[in-house]
Amino acid sequence: MRAAAILLFLATPAFAQAPGDPDGWPQHSLDRPQPMIVDPGNGVPPEAPGQPPSDAIVLFDGRDLSAWKSQKDGAAAPWKVEGGCFEVVPKTGGIETARGFGDVQLHIEWMAPEPAAGTGQDRGNSGVFFGGGRYEVQVLDSYGNTTYPDGQAGSLYGQFPPLVNASRAPGQWQAYDIVFEAPRFDAAGKLLKAARVTVFHNGVLVQHAMEFIGPATNKVRTPYSAHPEKLPIGLQDHNHPVRFRNVWLRELQPRQPKP
Repeated sequence: MRAAAILLFLATPAFAQAPGDPDGWPQHSLDRPQPMIVDPGNGVPPEAPGQPPSDAIVLFDGRDLSAWKSQKDGAAAPWKVEGGCFEVVPKTGGIETARGFGDVQLHIEWMAPEPAAGTGQDRGNSGVFFGGGRYEVQVLDSYGNTTYPDGQAGSLYGQFPPLVNASRAPGQWQAYDIVFEAPRFDAAGKLLKAARVTVFHNGVLVQHAMEFIGPATNKVRTPYSAHPEKLPIGLQDHNHPVRFRNVWLRELQPRQPKP
């Protein structure tokens, strides 16, 4: 079915395929098949935040944003902390971790505003960014809300839609568990290994070892350029009061061969 859809696309002159278009689909194409909707069940996340693993670095424990800073000026993160969660304050700008990270397992819980307002990309929009703002896993209210597939919740923004739409209704807590592997470059800046990500949305696999084709940018294909392996993780201010809680990560270490 996937091959047939691509052949149909190639036979249709309405779009011109640009180099690097994933699976042959132009960026943000509304003709791209919408991911199937699945009910994620009741297991993840729990009504109350769970406990992180013993080796986790806790980025938000329900009390303060001391592990974060403003992307605008590096000052204290300006978002609101209340009731064990924190919330985007629209028009204050994104926030990012004070530390840089490379390969990680990240857990983050989020909630789209309720009642829902707006449509498409203008509804419960935020994003989780790795690599200093380069590689985005989209946060969006995708419950009964149609947008371009490579921009819905769980997508690698502007590149790959999620395998399925596992979204919960606005006002309910949702969870991302993301394994991110940073790209690698040689001394001359040549790409040796693309950034790779696996994403579980509410316990459902929605991205499986997918490689970013470059930074996740809007309406343009941006090629890789060399950057440090460890950079801040960011959260986006898209002018919607999205909430977050229970944020932690584990730094992933390479396997140690036998001496």
